[in-house]
Amino acid sequence: MPEIQTFKTMCPMNCHPTLCGMTVTTDAGNLVSIEGDVTNPDSQGFLCMRCKAAHEIVGNARRLLTPQIRRGRNPQDQNTSDRDTPDSSTADRDTPEWDTTDWDPTDWNSALDQIAAKMQEVGPKAVGFWQGHGNFANDYAFGLKRGQMDRFANLYGCQSWNPAMICWGLGGFGLGLSGALETSTKEDLGTHSRMVILWGANTVSQANTIRHVEQAKRRGARVVVIDVRRTEASALADEVILLRPGSDAALALALMQVIIAENLWDQGFVSDHTVGFDALKTHVQHMTPDWAEAQTGVPAAQITALARSYATTPPAMIVMGGSSLHKGDNTWNAARAISCLPALTGDFGRPGGGLGPRHGGRSHGVGFTDISASEHRLPGPYIPNQMDSIVEALESGAVKVLVSIGSNILSSYSDTNRMRAALAKAELIVVYDIFSNQTIREAAHIVLPGTIWLEEIGAKSTNTHIHLTDRVLPAPGQARPAYEIYKGLAQRLGVADVYPWANQEAAMNVVLDHPATRQDAGRATIQMLRENGGRLALNISHVAYPTRDFTTPSGRIEFYSQRAADMGLSPLPVAAQTSDRQDGLILTHGRTFAHFHSFYDHGRALPTLAAREEEPDVWIAPQDANARGISDGDPVEMFNPRGQFAARAKVTARMPAGAVWIRDGWAGLNVLSDGAPVLPEAALDSFAFSVGQSSYGARLDIRPRPRPAVASQS
Repeated sequence: MPEIQTFKTMCPMNCHPTLCGMTVTTDAGNLVSIEGDVTNPDSQGFLCMRCKAAHEIVGNARRLLTPQIRRGRNPQDQNTSDRDTPDSSTADRDTPEWDTTDWDPTDWNSALDQIAAKMQEVGPKAVGFWQGHGNFANDYAFGLKRGQMDRFANLYGCQSWNPAMICWGLGGFGLGLSGALETSTKEDLGTHSRMVILWGANTVSQANTIRHVEQAKRRGARVVVIDVRRTEASALADEVILLRPGSDAALALALMQVIIAENLWDQGFVSDHTVGFDALKTHVQHMTPDWAEAQTGVPAAQITALARSYATTPPAMIVMGGSSLHKGDNTWNAARAISCLPALTGDFGRPGGGLGPRHGGRSHGVGFTDISASEHRLPGPYIPNQMDSIVEALESGAVKVLVSIGSNILSSYSDTNRMRAALAKAELIVVYDIFSNQTIREAAHIVLPGTIWLEEIGAKSTNTHIHLTDRVLPAPGQARPAYEIYKGLAQRLGVADVYPWANQEAAMNVVLDHPATRQDAGRATIQMLRENGGRLALNISHVAYPTRDFTTPSGRIEFYSQRAADMGLSPLPVAAQTSDRQDGLILTHGRTFAHFHSFYDHGRALPTLAAREEEPDVWIAPQDANARGISDGDPVEMFNPRGQFAARAKVTARMPAGAVWIRDGWAGLNVLSDGAPVLPEAALDSFAFSVGQSSYGARLDIRPRPRPAVASQS
């Protein structure tokens, strides 16, 4: 008889704060269908194109199912730096299929034997572990799998780094200096906000939030979009403000100047809950709308009107973008300046006010038990959580073995050519993933096949709920969960207590044992989640900082941050330094509905997503295109002194002049971006997350390239 079963799970993408629920139907261990979960309180049955393509992961012919060792590159060989590497930034994208002729299949035991032998040879301090979004497909914001990798690294004494530095960490740094790390929920926004500013936030990243923005708008709330292009979210806005990339802090400072000069600030809140107002008042005195117009390209009158509207329409909530907003000239300065605005207007701690959902943000009260054993971390020296420092360690030989878990590190790091050369100097590169990718094809020595989100147990946390992602399918071939790597290496290297649990479910019960998850019946468990339909509501406040006790040394919002001054940074929010603004076009980027960073071999492994975006489209303003002899749809080359990248021109009036926009995650795109560090080493350990991001900035130009030849038909 058919063994039809239905399970509740979550989408494997990590579009936080949007995480969507799925209903999975199986028959005798085979996938039948994946549909939106109409009972999910966050997504309410919604699935975007990425989610709907997830069924193509199951049974995909391109899945990695067998451990592989690169032929002629035995990990015991010392000299691996002479490997040929591509000199074209588009070679990997043009030939995405993995050529296995250079690889020999092996098994897990043999692969782990070779990895452990090389680790023992070079010593723990010359070994680095790195993880990415692929490891969080069924773990995002929960921390089980992240904690298990960190636990191995701490107990073994090797290098490991926090991947927040590659995404939202730099923005978190700016928010943290002000004391505004917590976020209010989308539900609070929809119910209470009278004004919503989507500042660098877009529909494709915040699909679930947008539903609540629409709810607020139906109540009469005013919606403003601030961005570098006319985004999808612009369609629901009452006002769209397009500004020059990297000038967000300047706009925020000018808004503060108007609010203070016109006496629109909340004197009671500022007096009771902030530090440094007098210094801020003097600091922004000259940062008038006229000054900001020169910085941002936004008319002074529009800046003045926005400041008045924001300050006189309480409660007002700002929803910030999560990653792209903090790359390029903005760095951490935009988040630092923007987060001061709700303090001036007294919106922090007020229903419907403050800062709304963002990537990496958490509601008040959210948390889970840390299993990383950080208190047992062996003595250093350790390489800082700084992207540039990691690359330097590979270049110098300080790191000889790199193990990458669910990450396409070559594609996601800035300055690809430098990173490729650095990886080529390593004696052993190990990649654990479910599909081949640029890092595997161009740098790896050993590849380990991973399980997908339906083949192992896990959990995901939204800002309001914890959701179980149970194991519903058997793992094919030799695909295994990542914790088997740590268990196997610990056994071979003699590292105790790396996996002290009976199984993964027992480990999850430990992580769940936290005040945020405890119920009237006692501490939350996997069994409790199953009995409750696969989810539990978290014990949180929908309003951030309800007690107005902020995450700073003073417990107040800090307009003036002595902590920043002690790091050698400006204690007051400042605008980005953009003296070379006229030198070329500014590269900006973001997300589309057809991709999530470089997941699933840059989206090429899933036919639906690959068909939606056959090649990279770069948005360019008509005047910039005309000046370069470029028409819509033309093949073009983006170039600067670091390299070049082939794309297709999308000439559109939705893109202002002076900048271009392209979605991230394309193999080779980061050949254009700057890998210089942003923060001093003294700032890197300021918060629990890592902040050592490179700037990712790029000034470039674009030129036509020949159209591909079309084969004649006889």
